[in-house]
Amino acid sequence: MAAYGLYTHIASNKFRSMLLLAGLFALVYVLVYAGALIAEVLINSDGTVAYYLNRAFYDLLKAAPVATVVTALWVVIAYFFHQSMIDAVTGGHDVTRQEEPRLYNLLENLCISRGITMPKLKIMESPALNAFATGLNPRQYSVTVTTGLLNALNDKEIEAVLGHELTHIRNGDVQLMVVAVIIAGVVGFFGELFFRLFTNFSWNSGGSWSSGSSSSSRSSSSSSDSKSSGGGAVIVIIIAVVLIVVAWLMSQVVKLALSRSREYLADAGSVELTKDPDAMISALRKIENRGELPGATSAVMELCVDNPREGFADLFATHPSVQSRVDALVKFAGGHDPGPLPDPAEETDQAETEQPEAQANPQDISPVPPHGPWGDAAGPAGPPPVPAPSPSGAPAGNPMGPWGRH
Repeated sequence: MAAYGLYTHIASNKFRSMLLLAGLFALVYVLVYAGALIAEVLINSDGTVAYYLNRAFYDLLKAAPVATVVTALWVVIAYFFHQSMIDAVTGGHDVTRQEEPRLYNLLENLCISRGITMPKLKIMESPALNAFATGLNPRQYSVTVTTGLLNALNDKEIEAVLGHELTHIRNGDVQLMVVAVIIAGVVGFFGELFFRLFTNFSWNSGGSWSSGSSSSSRSSSSSSDSKSSGGGAVIVIIIAVVLIVVAWLMSQVVKLALSRSREYLADAGSVELTKDPDAMISALRKIENRGELPGATSAVMELCVDNPREGFADLFATHPSVQSRVDALVKFAGGHDPGPLPDPAEETDQAETEQPEAQANPQDISPVPPHGPWGDAAGPAGPPPVPAPSPSGAPAGNPMGPWGRH
């Protein structure tokens, strides 16, 4: 569903959210089928490839109702408790106007100016410069800001970042991103479960699977049967592993559904709210390369203003580069680019290099004596200056002083 304007972009995000939820159930069925293949091999290692595929499909039909209920239950839990899960990962907590009057007033003024429902305001104790919005409905919407962002940005820049996150809420981007987080969590959980189950078993030379803790294994009836049946079991295991990997890759491709155009639209929405493109550009330049949240998962980083984790060859990057976003603001909003700031690592190295030089030999630096209008204060007192004779024959009682004739 292509988006050609703001309202079609919002409708497109809602449509994509429904598709992603449907895709979540499809991925779960694929994982269940892969698990059934592995289970059939563990139960009977003497079957053929066709036998395993048919038996696994039959198991899938029987397990589909249970898988559907479990997945739906997970979606319901994530719908009501996703914010608590994100707060547990990031350490964000609610703040009131009394605790953060500066930040609260900036957000409230933006909401009042456009008639937007005031989202919850959260603070994350982190030196990183970043912010993100979450929520699936107006009662759940919240904006989380790091303490590093509050300390590094001025009021106009913070207002621009808040406008960026409010635009994500208005456009329905946060709903799409939260659904993607749910999908990544489900697929990651089942994938890790099957991986641990698979690694607990080993393939024996006799043509059967056994637990790593068992000391004996069942031998095959003949060497020829072992080769034929063992080959079928190995092929089926390979198919199961491929299905699990494909499901994981599909969950990663979900990130590509989070179109990068949403960040351009959020930047434009921030300028529309604040009427200050330079503030948005300055905020992006300060956030650039300084937004990494320690301990945060990749799913959480995808919610932020800037995601420095670009992925392999920028293929799975969910955010456009800061430079491209700044160029768009300069071209279409008439902003001015001050240029990228020095890299934080370079600033740290430079500070560590300059500090030893400044503290090398403080005794070698002799203090400069104070110098007054009548000579050095620390030097010996000399005779007062003799007034110069007046060229016009003025009386000697009116001498020339340092500020003119007395």
